[in-house]
Amino acid sequence: MTSPAPTALPPAFRRIGWSNLAAQFSEQIALAAAPLAAVLLLGAGAAETGWLQTAQTLPFLLLSIPAGLAVDRMSRRGLMVGAEAIRALSLLAILALLGLGNLSMPWLAALGFLGAIGTVVYSVAAPALLPTLVPRAQLAAANRWLELARSTAYAGGPALGGALVGWTGAPAAYSLATTLSVLAVMLLAGLPREPAQPHARRKLVHDIAEGARFVAGHALLRPIVLTAILFNTGWFVLQAVYVAYAVQHLDMSATEVGVSLGIYGGGMVLGALGAPLLASRISFGTTIAIGPLAALCAASAMALTIHWPSPALAYLGFFLFGAGPVLWSITTMTLRQAVTPSGMLGRVSALIMTATFGTRPLGAAIGALVAQRFGAPACLLVSLAGFAAQFLVIMASRVPQLRAVPDAEPA
Repeated sequence: MTSPAPTALPPAFRRIGWSNLAAQFSEQIALAAAPLAAVLLLGAGAAETGWLQTAQTLPFLLLSIPAGLAVDRMSRRGLMVGAEAIRALSLLAILALLGLGNLSMPWLAALGFLGAIGTVVYSVAAPALLPTLVPRAQLAAANRWLELARSTAYAGGPALGGALVGWTGAPAAYSLATTLSVLAVMLLAGLPREPAQPHARRKLVHDIAEGARFVAGHALLRPIVLTAILFNTGWFVLQAVYVAYAVQHLDMSATEVGVSLGIYGGGMVLGALGAPLLASRISFGTTIAIGPLAALCAASAMALTIHWPSPALAYLGFFLFGAGPVLWSITTMTLRQAVTPSGMLGRVSALIMTATFGTRPLGAAIGALVAQRFGAPACLLVSLAGFAAQFLVIMASRVPQLRAVPDAEPA
């Protein structure tokens, strides 16, 4: 099985790809800069960075469903432009507060919340827009290129953000993040306008219930959602305390923290590049299962740092967190797009995002509470338990048995 050449993808997709790259780089630079600024400039500890992560991920829980309903009713292009513009404004506001010397934890949390609103809308609209621009046979290739762009941003963005904060201070990092976000807005604004499609008037509760029944009743989507819920909970228990843990327990500098997050992105790049080779040699379902297995191994490496406080183990853990789960992102996105009716893609994407990404603030809050009561090392053990559970769930399902992308919902 071979993927279509990148030049075979439509020009409109390439514009989305470049905007996605700019937006992802902007987001990753800002996400790396925020906890570093909190720890180094504002004196925050593990619990405080945990609550910061909670604020920055709460929109995924609160707004994913409203965003999905909007995506099924409004211009997806217009929503993506507006979403990225909101994020650009939030970054600009943080930059202004830094310049005035008035940045505080409440401001950092509130503006992080605002920026995440833009991320939520963008993340729901993009998968729904993609099948209207790319033929079904090329969806896997298109998703792989989007994941490759995201992986490149995860590789370079955190390392660059950490280096800028460590070398020149937080303002330089936020200046670059703002510039890239504005560039993404400009690229998205150049997408062709979508033809107007009439929609019958329907009740919001009916639409939400219809999407929920589809996901809950689908033999493949249901275990994927449950696995993703457990993955994201465990991941954000770890993310909530990682920066403070790395600085205070592993004696890592801001630059080294950025490098570790960049290694995570490097793993994503290698995973995305290796996806076509794996797809030609192993089954579709096995490729999906690699992600949860790699995440479990990564969490085990991170837990070992409690007894052996070595940055090398953290680097290994973040590499595995990137290399395996990126295969999950590519394959499960393709599966969702293949088995979901076009008119339900927005709602289904939103429901899945609410159920999975919506657990991010829950995981971050758990991390903050555990760190406050038992210390940051305990969070690594809680995270490990979550990753063990997500691996068991997916392996007990029918998903690993899939030979190829299914054409329709299984009976």
